Amino acid sequence: MNDVATQQRFVQLRCEGWSFARIAEELKVSKPTLIKWSRKLQYDIQNQRAIHLEALRERWLDSSADRVQRLGEQLRQVEAELAKRDLATLSTGRLFYLAESLRRQISGITGPTQFSSPLRDIPSDEYHEQVQDWVA
Repeated sequence: MNDVATQQRFVQLRCEGWSFARIAEELKVSKPTLIKWSRKLQYDIQNQRAIHLEALRERWLDSSADRVQRLGEQLRQVEAELAKRDLATLSTGRLFYLAESLRRQISGITGPTQFSSPLRDIPSDEYHEQVQDWVA
């Protein structure tokens, strides 16, 4: 393989969690060279690892929208059952607890509503440096 193709393969294997020893054997490249490449290509490796993990998460876990949808359906069922119940019974308290738990889970998944604007659109008298935090 040429050097660029070998480095690309190195990035792919590192993002999949391969050890330097295993990669050195696979690519027939020395560990010191791999360590040098690791420093040079650290952002590529991190970004590819994030993409790889996101694909695994998407494959095995429900999306937030799917979880909210399912929790909402359960909440509707619980509330429909609550409407039929006599509030003096013990199981009604358990249903209230479940309804509140489902509401908290939905709130936790959806989080607060947040809006953003490009910095150029923020009037200078409203601009505050400490409010530039963002989450990827």
